[in-house]
Amino acid sequence: MADPGMSVTPYWELTFDSDGDVDGRERDRLVAQVTEHGVRDLIVFAHGWNDDRSGATALYRRFFAPIPGLAPKARIGYVGVIWPSMQFSDEPIPDFPKSAAAAAPPTAALDADTRRALVAVFPDRAALIDQLGRMLDERPDGPQGLPEFGRLVRQLIDAERGPGAADTEEEGEPGVFTMDPAAACAEFAEALAAVRSAGTPSEGFSIPNPWDGAKELLRQATYYVMKRRAGTVGEQGLGPVLGTLAGAAPGVRVHLMGHSFGGRLVSFALRGLPDGVRTVKSVTLLQGAFSHFAFAERVPQAPDKAGALKDLQRRIDGPLVCCYSHFDTALGTFYPLASRLSGDNRSCVGSEIAAVLGPEWGAMGYDGVQAVPGTVRLDLAAALRGPLPASGCVNVDAAAVVCHGGPPTGAHSDIVHPELARLALAAGRIT
Repeated sequence: MADPGMSVTPYWELTFDSDGDVDGRERDRLVAQVTEHGVRDLIVFAHGWNDDRSGATALYRRFFAPIPGLAPKARIGYVGVIWPSMQFSDEPIPDFPKSAAAAAPPTAALDADTRRALVAVFPDRAALIDQLGRMLDERPDGPQGLPEFGRLVRQLIDAERGPGAADTEEEGEPGVFTMDPAAACAEFAEALAAVRSAGTPSEGFSIPNPWDGAKELLRQATYYVMKRRAGTVGEQGLGPVLGTLAGAAPGVRVHLMGHSFGGRLVSFALRGLPDGVRTVKSVTLLQGAFSHFAFAERVPQAPDKAGALKDLQRRIDGPLVCCYSHFDTALGTFYPLASRLSGDNRSCVGSEIAAVLGPEWGAMGYDGVQAVPGTVRLDLAAALRGPLPASGCVNVDAAAVVCHGGPPTGAHSDIVHPELARLALAAGRIT
């Protein structure tokens, strides 16, 4: 078992690379030990865009901490999924110790922490990242300005492609990376200005500098890469590991949890489960950063298309609980803005919609599962009173607790609450 400083025991980690390949020793240790420890319920949690193991384990340590007290007689084991993701340092994480960078007002420059995170995710593109950082500092005008910046961002995306970089959705590349970079950056700049001025008195009208949105274009590029990677790790990595575990310990009940793109990861693990495996007893999504039409048999705006995970909630021998909050500006503003900027009908295929008009169209973590008949909608208090439905999709408005966080991401990472731990236990019927 890893990390003796973890708040719960027994605890294991599963580490995956960007292609979904798992650390074999960690997998074998989990499979061998889970029965030895008498585990009946195994909670498997996948982080979102954290750039290193320490950030992910800090999340797991804090989230898991109240669970033994909430279910003192349950025989619970815990797994922390570690996958290569990243976080921009100006994205505040509520309830975590704040670094000087995170406490400072968001800046358009590429700070040292964010540069290190980018290099860790794109190790072969350090020189390109340095060039992007210089351009964010210098903001050059003319033909060497935003068009060149957009071209370099596109190169960063292209770097992820190659052997093993499987696209896990039947969708085209978002057109935001092929359209006029100046226009895209201008729209991002206006959205940032609106988010940062929300609730403050207006001091007159001013047009934001498009360069104020350039860093957001870069952020969206990393989100796009992380989105594809999360699907790959879930389908090619975690799903098969759960199949191996089911063969070795069929009596262990598995409960999947994911935050942000980690929600996408555990959802795509359902697509990677071997046929006949029924050991997944619940899935809990915390501010899931993927399309709310992912599980739809028919997408309303394109009825001949289906979500990328159509009907896969039926592979869960229990409910799929989706927590969402309107305080999540990462998903309520920038996710739909990037989709609308795409202006590309290719992205209608799979779980994405091209012509998105306004921030009301968000991701799972903004407004819950959509277009799945029979989906139950509850507020957090009602969900905790229970009982939750025994199967199907359940949307839970968690805004009562998921409500803190500054721009540009809002409450996207405000998930460390005992109420959400109680909800995960209720979803899995862990008593």
